[in-house]
Amino acid sequence: MSLFKITFLAFLSVVSSEFLWKHHNNEELQLVLEEIHEKCPNVTRVYALTEPSVRNVPLYVIEFSDSPGFHQPYKPEVKYVGNIHGNEVLGRELLLGLADYLCNQYLNHDRRIRTLIHNTRIHLLPAMNPDGWQLSTDTGAQDYLIGRNNNHSVDLNRNFPDLDAITFEFERQGISHNNHLLKDLTRLAAPLEPETRAVMRWMMAVPFVLSAALHGGDLVANYPYDESRSGAPVSEYSASPDDDTFRELAMTYAEAHADMADPKRTGCPVSNTDSSTSYNFGKQGGVTNGAAWYSLKGGMQDFSYLATNAFEVTLELGCKKYPPAEELEREWHRNREALLEFISKAHVGVKGIVSDDSGFIQNAIISVVNITGPVPRPIRHDVTTAAYGDYYRLLTPGHYEVTASHPGYFPVSRVVTVPHHQTVAKILNFKLEPTTSWFDDYTTFGLYPYGLRDGQPRIYKRSIYEQVTNMFLDKKETPKQ
Repeated sequence: MSLFKITFLAFLSVVSSEFLWKHHNNEELQLVLEEIHEKCPNVTRVYALTEPSVRNVPLYVIEFSDSPGFHQPYKPEVKYVGNIHGNEVLGRELLLGLADYLCNQYLNHDRRIRTLIHNTRIHLLPAMNPDGWQLSTDTGAQDYLIGRNNNHSVDLNRNFPDLDAITFEFERQGISHNNHLLKDLTRLAAPLEPETRAVMRWMMAVPFVLSAALHGGDLVANYPYDESRSGAPVSEYSASPDDDTFRELAMTYAEAHADMADPKRTGCPVSNTDSSTSYNFGKQGGVTNGAAWYSLKGGMQDFSYLATNAFEVTLELGCKKYPPAEELEREWHRNREALLEFISKAHVGVKGIVSDDSGFIQNAIISVVNITGPVPRPIRHDVTTAAYGDYYRLLTPGHYEVTASHPGYFPVSRVVTVPHHQTVAKILNFKLEPTTSWFDDYTTFGLYPYGLRDGQPRIYKRSIYEQVTNMFLDKKETPKQ
């Protein structure tokens, strides 16, 4: 047999290897990711977050990009996080299946997948809570709570710093400041768990634009805020400044899902013990505001929005938290289109680069005013530029005034129209000119630094921001005995 034929058959066997729909254990999870990387070495990278779980299981991520390991301007970064609650396992398997699908379709020259990978940097973390998964699996995978928490008995989706309380207090005081709030945190409600610290460092290191957390127990796409302003435990709509955009992101997933948005489908039981009562979120389009459902503090979704540039939603993927293995492939087909459509939403709105005569400007602020209607409406949530001066601002269709600013420069504003059915974000670059008198407020550490009370944007030097972030991330508690 010729060398060419042997090589071709070996290649064919690798490409056509079929993904096995099953509940992969923690060792198999890593092997699956490594096998996918071996099939698609040029567009994937497998890496672990900075800290393992309590039981020392690495938190593995697979990345898809045409330049793995490197951030590129104009290419937004997206992440999916699964298995935050250890006994909610469907997201874990769907992300493994998604990774396999992206690789295979890329090798098969699928135009849609190739375009997505060449224009987006996609990160998939199948299991944030491998210890909880192990406990749930070892105890029969039937209990509604066993395995939910990590190995310190902490709910990881209640363990992030509560930045909602800070932004709500600023609102009450009339202070227009609603982004990158980690610097304003003075104390933690509870020690950070290693899994939480690892994900927080990840969020700070990568300039994510769009994110989703995959859960189970109901069938609905949940969007910020998760915490109510009044402290009411249920039924209080808690809108963020980007409420329209968040609702559209959630609707994108719900409407592309097989039946998440179907008003005629069967609802999930309200409790695990009482199946006689159920509610169908399909009657409201398959989406819900978080606090309008129930209020929670310390969730990853709101932290992502208030500490970084990323817009995150929470996807409840079904009534069964731990579905049997024979149902996994069916659930993949029910979710596949929604998973892909959601990633594509990183390409709506506007994006661009902020620079001056000497190069890129990092940490410039991008402010937006919605001028679609008769009355201009400022969206009081700014984003900042990344290492290459690049920014990404997710927006719904309409007309906007976008302003780029940075201390020591004259701000520049431009008007842009975001069209319907967008597949590529509008490019809006800014070149700033320095003012004659240089001013920077980064040395001010008071509660209300210069400019906050009179509505001016607040700027953080990245070095200062990282110092504060690392101070909280490095506060490790002695493990419980």
